[in-house]
This record gives sequence, C-alpha cells and structure tokens, in this order.
Amino acid sequence: MTFALLTTVFPLLCYVAYNIIVPQVEKLRPSLSVIMNMQRRRWVANATLRESPFDAILSGNIMGSVSFLASTAVLLILAVFAVFGQVPALMATLDSLALERVYTTLDVQLHLVVMLTMFVLAFFAFTLSLRQFNHFCIMLGAIDHSTVTTDEEIDAITRMNALGAKNFNSGIRAYYFSVANVAWFISEWLPIAACLATVLILAHREFFSSSHRTAASAAIIAARRQNEKKL
Repeated sequence: MTFALLTTVFPLLCYVAYNIIVPQVEKLRPSLSVIMNMQRRRWVANATLRESPFDAILSGNIMGSVSFLASTAVLLILAVFAVFGQVPALMATLDSLALERVYTTLDVQLHLVVMLTMFVLAFFAFTLSLRQFNHFCIMLGAIDHSTVTTDEEIDAITRMNALGAKNFNSGIRAYYFSVANVAWFISEWLPIAACLATVLILAHREFFSSSHRTAASAAIIAARRQNEKKL
C-alpha cells in the first residue's frame, strides 16, 4: 500500500476503529452517551406516569434533527457524484493552487470514493437512527397508562431510544472524520494529523468534557433522590 493510498483511507479506518474501540472503553469508564442513557430511562419512566403531548414534542424535535442531517448526507453524496463528472476541472483547480504536491487522476478518484463511502455510511447511520427513534415513539405511545408499567418494558423502550442515539452519534462521527478527507487535498500528512486531532476531541467530549461532568452530576442527584423515595 502506497503512502498516498494509506492517507486516503486513514480517516475511514479511524472512523471504523473509533466505533469499535469506544464501546470497549465505556466498560471501564462511562462515556457521556452511557450517562445520558440513564437519563433516557428516567424519561421513559416518567413518561409512563403522564398523559400529555410533552413526550411527543420532545421525540419530534429529536427526529427533526436526525432527518435534517440525513438529508444533508444525501446532498453531500450527490455533490461527490457531481465531482466525479468534473475530475479534469478539479485536477486543474488543484494544480493552480500550487500546493507543492503532484496529484494523479487515480489518486483523486480513489479519494473521492473514500469520501463517498464516508457520506454513505453517515446516511445509513442517520436513517437507521431515524427509524429507531420512530419505533421509540410508537413504543412510547403504546404505553398503557391505566396499569403500572413494568421495569422490563421501560428498559426495552429505553434501549430503543439508546440505539437511535448510538446510530445518530455514528453519523455525526462520520461527518467529523470527513473533515480529514478534505484535508488530504492540502497535504498527504494532514489527514493523519486531522484524524488524530478528531479522535482527541471526540474522546475529550465523551469522557472528560464539562458536559460529561454535568451529566454525571445530574445522574448522581437523580440516583440519590430515587434512593430517598425508596427509603
């Protein structure tokens, strides 16, 4: 594998590796996503106690955000396809930028294929997330408020919401690592640096950010309140 090809596929490899490694790290240290799953269970548990459009409004807002990003992924896919038809013009533009590197048509085409793959993965992640949030809405609406909802049913509905959030995060990560794909046009080394920076930023947000600390504090307060109710 040539260095140019390695730097081309490096963002895609980092994206796949990140999605595989992070769940393993979460077994040792809960991430922001894991902590928010606790809040999702609280949401479902509280939703079983009320009959109002409030939960439907919240779910609709979430699905609207996912739908917007899925539509954006479609536009990006179409844009990359359009670039395939303008490779000669793209080559001329890159040469005119005088970036002190030589591009071959094959290198550019392979890089466009990688970019297309990233956006397709993002599209599938967002659409799967949208479908799972839709299932969540159905399960939430099917709750029988005339009886006590069991913990097993609450856990099942929560897992569906968590699956939607997991795929939503996967789509967002595909966007983040796509930035490194764009950096390839500037320098062969820049995608590697951009990927490493992206990994550090995502890891900080998931495990060490102020949002993580705030969500953890809220989860602890909620757990204490729940224990006080039991006592």
